[in-house]
Amino acid sequence: MVIPLQLDSDLLRTFVAIVESGSFSKAAQRVFRTPSAISMQVKKMEELLGVSVFDRDSRSVTLTPNGEVLLSYARRILALNQEMMARFVTPDMAGTVRFGAPDDYGTRLIPHILKKFSVSHPNVMVDVVIDSSSRIAERFRAGTLDVALMNAMPGNPLDGDTEVLLEEPLVWTGVRGGKAHACSPLPLAMWEHGCAWRASAVEALDDAGIPYRVAYMSGNYAVQIAAIEADLAIAPIPALLVEGALVRLGHAQGLPELKTTQIRMMTRDVDDCAVRAVANHVHSCIEAWKAGELDCCPAIA
Repeated sequence: MVIPLQLDSDLLRTFVAIVESGSFSKAAQRVFRTPSAISMQVKKMEELLGVSVFDRDSRSVTLTPNGEVLLSYARRILALNQEMMARFVTPDMAGTVRFGAPDDYGTRLIPHILKKFSVSHPNVMVDVVIDSSSRIAERFRAGTLDVALMNAMPGNPLDGDTEVLLEEPLVWTGVRGGKAHACSPLPLAMWEHGCAWRASAVEALDDAGIPYRVAYMSGNYAVQIAAIEADLAIAPIPALLVEGALVRLGHAQGLPELKTTQIRMMTRDVDDCAVRAVANHVHSCIEAWKAGELDCCPAIA
């Protein structure tokens, strides 16, 4: 069997840009090529792979099943390439990067990511702010953060400086063997108004006609998890965060399906290698986490 030539990173970068922007014309602006050049790149990529990666019509571009598989590989390859370049090309970089993240991932993921970064970039200091996604976005736009992660619903528009790192199903979560899901009104551990997870839960329950009450409201993720583990409430959280004593709940418990949620990253548009190194490292770590290749410590013991 003859192995075809490898896909170069430009083809993969174009492919990801089309997926994230939703069109060939918008992707062309992102990668600084003409729409016709983008079409030629996709044709070349599909010829090399021997499969179609997009279903196209006059109004939209969607991924084929093979395209879904390729997207996972493409994001991981690009992220690893960025991490490699940051590690070897500029190992002596120094500076301070202001980084913001929401409390849920700030507890579960961020300390592990930044510990790995400190090993490869010992002279770069990262100052961290943990807050709600809405306030993280406000801080970024006010210029007080260089790199910011936030939760968002897929339907929310993407700003020019924003990229989607992860899209994950939201799931109802309770404690193993718990009874809270059977109570009426349904007791919820909820975040404040403006939270993407809360909005999805409220919409689903209202549509299903299920009465509920906010039994615990806090912007602190550890408080939410403590309420769930005490069987005082259930909550909507991303499937990747369900672990330990937590279990997924769903149709079997009479609960409606929830929408997906995204982790988005905003990066300050500056010629600063330290800022870019942090952004690339976060990107590659989340890709590894999504693929089950990042060994993070549990958020709650």
